Amino acid sequence: MDSACLLLCLLPFVAWSVSAKGGADTSDVLSHSSQMIVVTTSNWNAVEGRLQRYERSGTQETWHPVGEPISIVVGKNGMGWGIGLRAGDDSTVRIASDPVKREGDVKSPAGVFALGTAFGYASEPLRGLKMQYLNLNPSTECVDDPGSKHYNRIVDRSVVAPDWNSSEHMRDVGESYRWGIVVDHNGIVAGANANPPEPGGGSCVFLHIWHSNSQGTAGCTAMSQSELERLLVWLDPARKPLLVQLPKPAYERLIDRWKLPEFIKAPPR
Repeated sequence: MDSACLLLCLLPFVAWSVSAKGGADTSDVLSHSSQMIVVTTSNWNAVEGRLQRYERSGTQETWHPVGEPISIVVGKNGMGWGIGLRAGDDSTVRIASDPVKREGDVKSPAGVFALGTAFGYASEPLRGLKMQYLNLNPSTECVDDPGSKHYNRIVDRSVVAPDWNSSEHMRDVGESYRWGIVVDHNGIVAGANANPPEPGGGSCVFLHIWHSNSQGTAGCTAMSQSELERLLVWLDPARKPLLVQLPKPAYERLIDRWKLPEFIKAPPR
């Protein structure tokens, strides 16, 4: 175990997840979860979208919406297939013309993802938070250099010899990271079941606070602070929450195959 990695194996609630490279059927992965966050945009290039929470009793098939859909933004260049609980290069899932997420493309990853630890600037977690919590300090960095052995890992520079030329100093991002949560894209969450990150596959993907309702991110999914706080305290690791993030045409194509919730017709607020 890498003692420099702040995430380590702190996340027993993601240990159930099957690696995307293992070829597991996504519907099987979804069957273990009773909480789901669904993020959709109008197309692969869209920045603005909506988020709807869903839950169900145990592993019953029917998903029920929680609250109203909310407005979100994704990457400045939209979305591309990421590396999550289903391989983005699966020809039965990805159409040949669909984009694929790569490092530096300013796209958010599309697919099905487990969630990692929550984080923030406060020494104590958000009241009511059930997820594990990481207090960001001045030496907390997320490495986005594909040549580093710490690529797509959150590390503490004070306890590891840097071998990277590029990283995100998470404590210096500003209000965006006052609260957030790690999206397990491309193996960012280390653990016995996880494949190592694919160099260049994309890194440092989070749910966090937006700058505005029209300004895209560098590859994360962002929303207002109040909505993010509501989302964070709703998440329960015992319910194995998932993030399903897709453009609407892809979602509609996969809704039956993956047994996804039906769309809610109400507009974002």
